[in-house]
Amino acid sequence: MRGKSFTPTAIDEHIGQRVQLRRLMMGLSQKDLAKICGVTFQQIQKYESAGNRISASRLFELSTALETPVSFFFLGLPGNMPEPTKSGKITRASEQKSDDPLAKNESLQLINLYWRLPNDDQRKMVMKMLKSLNGV
Repeated sequence: MRGKSFTPTAIDEHIGQRVQLRRLMMGLSQKDLAKICGVTFQQIQKYESAGNRISASRLFELSTALETPVSFFFLGLPGNMPEPTKSGKITRASEQKSDDPLAKNESLQLINLYWRLPNDDQRKMVMKMLKSLNGV
């Protein structure tokens, strides 16, 4: 963006976090994803950290490379747009609240790690531990 300073919005940050989450879920490095998309790994770093805004066409490429619908990157945003605070500033995506636990990045990471366990016995042990911790 020549001559203009870029200030990432909560949406930019959220989308970058979702790109990173999906990349990690697929077991890809930033370098791997960059190669698939034909960009440098530094560009992927900038997308994930919201240092650069992701264009619509690049988001479509990323969704194809990450084998997920474009809508995945917007999951967890309340409504269509984040609500501005009384000061008029948009809250950061990490500060926004959602009642849906599946909309949280941690939930998706937990599911991914659970299914990466090598066998059913280990998954049963994890499930038993979680139930015990929750008094179920």
